[in-house]
Amino acid sequence: MSLSLNIPTVETDRLILRGPEARDFDALAAFFADESRSWGFGGPKSRNEAWRWFASNIGHWALHGYGFWTVETRDGGDIIGIVGLWNPEGWPEPELGWVMFEGSEGKGFAYEAAHAARAYAYGHMGFTTLTSNIFPGNTRSVALAERLGARFERDFTNVTHDTEMAYRHPAPEALAEEETA
Repeated sequence: MSLSLNIPTVETDRLILRGPEARDFDALAAFFADESRSWGFGGPKSRNEAWRWFASNIGHWALHGYGFWTVETRDGGDIIGIVGLWNPEGWPEPELGWVMFEGSEGKGFAYEAAHAARAYAYGHMGFTTLTSNIFPGNTRSVALAERLGARFERDFTNVTHDTEMAYRHPAPEALAEEETA
């Protein structure tokens, strides 16, 4: 069953970024249950807490017109992660975030999905800036942010997670200049 929120679908060569569906929940709950994987995303969370996060993401789409897409492979339809735009109450500004589920890391999927989400945010949604908020010690997310061209800007106190690092993504015009250079 699909939601009737008019969530856009974004496609890349290998991936489909689509709105959340009920069938996505088990993969998300498994991610949140694994402390070694979910600590950089506010986990671990019980199944009930994961459900509340899942539902709040759907509400985020309804309230803001953006949120986390489910990332699935074009060949096979495997649910491999989530990527999207997040700005709940108390956040300093919208952020670009990503999570790849077990077995989908190290294949370039996170970069491909985050790059597509940022391009959509800039090109179709009118965003002019984004950060990625990363827990200290999350070296894989830092590496991905930097690969996307984001640079460390500052530490800040997140209303739900204590200290995080804000990585500033290049503005749309800076990305356009890079493409023409």
